[in-house]
Amino acid sequence: MSMAETTTPPIPDLEDLQHWTWVLGRAQQMMLEHGLDMMEHAAPPFGTLLDPAAAVKATTDFWSDTMKLWQRFLDPQNAQPFEETPEQARDKRFKAPQWREEPVFDFLRQSYLVIADHMLRGVDGLEGMDPRQKDQVRFATRGFLDAMSPTNFPATNPEVLEKIVETKGESLLKGLSNMLGDLAKGQMTQTAEGAYELGRNLAMTPGKVVKRTPLYELIQYAPAEGAKQVYATPLLIFPPWINRFYILDLNPEKSFIRWAVEQGLTVFVVSWKSADATMKDIVWDDFVEGGQIDAIDTVRDLLGVEAVHAIGYCVAGTTLAATLAVLHARGQAEKVRSATFFTAQVDFSEAGELGMFVDDDQLAMIRSLGGEGFLDGRYMAATFNLLRGRDLIWNYVTNNYLMGKDYAPFDLLHWNSDVTNLPARWHMSYLTDLYRDNKLVQPGALAIGGTPLDLAKVATPTYVQAGREDHIAPAQSVWKITQYFRGPLKFVLAGSGHIAGVVNPPSAQKYQYWTNSEKVESLTEFFAGAKETKGSWWPDWIGWLDALDAARVPAKGARIPGKGKLKPLEDAPGSYVRMR
Repeated sequence: MSMAETTTPPIPDLEDLQHWTWVLGRAQQMMLEHGLDMMEHAAPPFGTLLDPAAAVKATTDFWSDTMKLWQRFLDPQNAQPFEETPEQARDKRFKAPQWREEPVFDFLRQSYLVIADHMLRGVDGLEGMDPRQKDQVRFATRGFLDAMSPTNFPATNPEVLEKIVETKGESLLKGLSNMLGDLAKGQMTQTAEGAYELGRNLAMTPGKVVKRTPLYELIQYAPAEGAKQVYATPLLIFPPWINRFYILDLNPEKSFIRWAVEQGLTVFVVSWKSADATMKDIVWDDFVEGGQIDAIDTVRDLLGVEAVHAIGYCVAGTTLAATLAVLHARGQAEKVRSATFFTAQVDFSEAGELGMFVDDDQLAMIRSLGGEGFLDGRYMAATFNLLRGRDLIWNYVTNNYLMGKDYAPFDLLHWNSDVTNLPARWHMSYLTDLYRDNKLVQPGALAIGGTPLDLAKVATPTYVQAGREDHIAPAQSVWKITQYFRGPLKFVLAGSGHIAGVVNPPSAQKYQYWTNSEKVESLTEFFAGAKETKGSWWPDWIGWLDALDAARVPAKGARIPGKGKLKPLEDAPGSYVRMR
């Protein structure tokens, strides 16, 4: 047998192609029939979901495109070329050359993209449907289409077929082993096991745990080597408790914490405890009073300063907004010299796709999962993976299950898989009070320790960072914070998303950010008149902070972890970050 014969995979024949087209075409037809049935039997306003004329046109357009597809396959010389949209051209699932160079697989790719496009357009064309319901239908349709991609099936993926022949089937055995391993641990593997270890090649910035409570550890980082002076006002970072804090300290090159230390800041970070049964009664008041305000007072007392600069990332930013409102209401606003928000929301009226997980059925399921007083972090990890299922689910199904590839080491994905349990009672309250009922922006609707919250009273100088491609905290939602705070505020729109838009060190020279010094009323208006700057927004932030408060003090005494009244309990990154 020649080498060519051993490496040429079996490809679908014409009958297979016809069946594949029938399956996807039938899916499109079922969607249309279901819409017509709803229109016929439902009462207004849902009786107007699908206009018969629009349905007929949609069907006609679909079969017209299908006929063009077959013409390209059977008579490529005389057929109209397939015109990809920019999004289709960027689709990494079909980056292998076989998807374009081999006619059979090119046909499969084109047929899938045509049908996917028509199904999504069909959802967009539904009329009379509540926008929230429409978003749910679109999300479900997109998830179905991602699952139905020909890249996910051995018989219709040329790379998988070639791998099977090349390895004489051993790739399937390796993939089965990968899949069974994930089933056993109840979580999809995304990076090489054992490649990373906290303190060895992750979370390496030198520091000490100087305080431990049942809710958090407080880490103080050492001044930069050789530093003679540091900023008088320290920096206190509140990471989200739904993730591990070391996203801001992945490695020396990517670490925001190390970079902030190198700028001359005395940096403190809160490391939240992963929830267990002892935290069944924890509520939002605990994260505000016993978490953020307690940490602020601890740092102030330790260093003998009046105020801190505070950063809140994601949900911890939402909580920081509540903390600021509490401090203002109590006449203690001076405790926070400035507040910085990384991709944080306060107004959840346009909270993006995560809002689809807070209907009654979803909330009932989440409630049932928290029977021991905490919600297993694997549930939240799966939810976030669903938001980017193509990249965070099906990519691994194809590469590691179907092709049996080894997992590549990737620090960001190691962090993404390092799940944190959540206090069940507080998590339910967060979803209902904030995501569902949007109470935080309603003056007096929520209270902390008996103190009503009113964001409109917050006058703390504020820096707000949003990610242009953020799918967890959409930029439009983050922008809304500008409509509530009444103090000086700077809004910065960063390139990329929820993680890469934040963790973007200047040395990487990646992405860009936009600023606009004019007074504008909307994100659209902001962007239209914005100045684009290449690279990281971090230097802009430290410049903003320096302009607020440039005072310096000697880098000695309590500025060195363990040299003040709080003695070190252990080296950073501490114990809580290692708890599962």
